[in-house]
Amino acid sequence: MPEIVLVHGFWYRSWSLVLLKRWLENEGFRVRCFNYPTWRRNPFESTVDLAGFCRRSSLSELHLVGHSLGGLVILRMLQQQRESRQAFPTGRVVLLGSPLSGSEVARRLARSVVGRMLMRHSESSLLNGASIIAPDHECGMIAGNVPRGLGRLTGGLEGPNDGTIAVAETLSDELCDRFELAVSHTGLLFSAEVARQVAFFMHEGRFNHTGRP
Repeated sequence: MPEIVLVHGFWYRSWSLVLLKRWLENEGFRVRCFNYPTWRRNPFESTVDLAGFCRRSSLSELHLVGHSLGGLVILRMLQQQRESRQAFPTGRVVLLGSPLSGSEVARRLARSVVGRMLMRHSESSLLNGASIIAPDHECGMIAGNVPRGLGRLTGGLEGPNDGTIAVAETLSDELCDRFELAVSHTGLLFSAEVARQVAFFMHEGRFNHTGRP
């Protein structure tokens, strides 16, 4: 049975992944959820813990799914594993609304003391995004385009967005494939279609753009 590790985003905890976990289990995957602090310490300090969590798998193939900041944590962890030349399970990666080029909402929050307090140790991660996509893993992105979220409280975002992250912030030429869905940033975690697309990508290395099973 294929295995997937889910990684939550900023201000979330592993409880937010329960429904996505259940749907992916119904798709035939064994699923584990990684929990880490996003406010008390720099989330990138959790990459060693994530690597150890992944290595607990008895399988040689392990897939990864990260929501928002969780996707950046996954990419940083994979980059570190590659640089250290440590053996790591093969597999594919799906990012859900991860701001690869940094977050405009985070930049706006960083202009105020209150905003910086709200982001605390995650500020630099959200501002800078990911400098590189995992070169040894096929990586896909699912982005939402329903503008309901924190972005509206900071003045709104230009162009299609999920209310927190702009679609343009999720783009990268290094992605194998990308898919847009009519969901908000939080809605990415509670969509059966997201789960179906994740499962399809893990099997095929691409998303199902045809609409057929």
